[in-house]
Amino acid sequence: MMVPHRRQLRLHSALSAILLVAICGLLAWLSTRYHHTADWTSGGRHTLSEASTALLARLQGPVEIIGYARPDAELRGLIEDLIERFRRIKPDIGLRFVDPDKAPDEIRDLGIQTDGELVIRYSGRSEHVEEHTEEALTNALQRVLRGGERFVVFLEGHGERNPVGHANHDLDQFAEQLGKRGIKVQGLNLASHPAIPDNTSVLVITTPEVDYLPREVEIVSAYLKGGGNLLWLADPGPLHGLDGLAAELGLKLSSGTLVDPATAIFGIDHPAIVPVASYPPTAPVAGFRYLTVFPYAREIKAEVWDEWQAAPLLSSGADAWIETGKLEGELRYDEGSDHHGPLDIALRLTRNRTAVADIPKQGPESTLNTDEKAQKSEKPPPEQRVVVFGDGDFLSNSYLGNSGNLDLGLKTVNWLASDEALIEVPAGTAIDRRLDLSDTQAALISTGFLMLLPAVLGGMGFFVWLRRRRA
Repeated sequence: MMVPHRRQLRLHSALSAILLVAICGLLAWLSTRYHHTADWTSGGRHTLSEASTALLARLQGPVEIIGYARPDAELRGLIEDLIERFRRIKPDIGLRFVDPDKAPDEIRDLGIQTDGELVIRYSGRSEHVEEHTEEALTNALQRVLRGGERFVVFLEGHGERNPVGHANHDLDQFAEQLGKRGIKVQGLNLASHPAIPDNTSVLVITTPEVDYLPREVEIVSAYLKGGGNLLWLADPGPLHGLDGLAAELGLKLSSGTLVDPATAIFGIDHPAIVPVASYPPTAPVAGFRYLTVFPYAREIKAEVWDEWQAAPLLSSGADAWIETGKLEGELRYDEGSDHHGPLDIALRLTRNRTAVADIPKQGPESTLNTDEKAQKSEKPPPEQRVVVFGDGDFLSNSYLGNSGNLDLGLKTVNWLASDEALIEVPAGTAIDRRLDLSDTQAALISTGFLMLLPAVLGGMGFFVWLRRRRA
């Protein structure tokens, strides 16, 4: 009676093997016709971020990417893997490679600098990418999507924050991020160049240390009366000749500094660093989800004006107040001299451009240029926009990396430059998480996987073999 039983076991084993081979063959055939990718990494390291996905949805035509890379399998494979992540969202992204050694004239004409450099072409515009990262490629796609140049001009010559300076209070890191997104940043000294260029998308005024000359204030006023967009970072302290500008905008800037005892909840030691965690449903902060911090900010109030429509963008908590005394020792709210919150830290102002005259001539015609002759800006939209922050430190090199400060600055500039299509694209990208193990933990894991687990599996196999043999 044992022989038929053994034959039956062998038949079952043979049928199982045939079935397994058939299933494997079927899966192999299906894999040639259907594709599925899963990203199991922590933080989705191999999945496009929301920023990239949102940007690809706005590209309405095909994108051509040319990789100038030598026939190195590792380098070209890295580029193909990166582009494939974008193709899963937008299949009409084309990729082809050119060996730079076989096309020296093309390399020279395009100014290719590195092996593996990418050239992105979309809708008649092109951008170069040297880094093979999602962030670099997304930023390049954002630049070709803009269509037309955007110039952000920082006024200089009065001790303002320097857009190319490396000091803690300067803004070169913010200016660098603007440049990565296709926004050209330039400084302007009105004493030596007494005209604001006609193709200025956004004029930026940061807190001066010396007074503006009356003629310089007149030039800024003429720019506003002509419909120009303005970003004003007004730190606490004297306005140094810009009082007339505040009056023209209908703003009242407090003389004290905001303090908030609730900062301890967020792990912030100094009460003069005010956190903001909630935002109104108003552009450019509508839907903003990140915490932002504002060191040594002032309150901004809007007067009633017929032309300008004012709306608060950022407000402190109810426990904050304006400290009019020195920021020393234990700070307390003084009834009668201090003003209690919530207090507005930033305002946006808008008005209809149809009620504003064309920009008056401020001397000879002036436009900003880079390597090539810049064209004048396209016809401006009907809405003039101004944003005034009661703080400039939040965009400085010291505080730009704090939570959502960079994203807030980019959103504000995009809105002022009338790039609403790019407002919802954040700066951050997903990062992977690190697993830090002590030496003891690493030794236990190594012993478990290299010794204990194989021993257990081997023992189970031996037990099954022994049981079948006895049967």
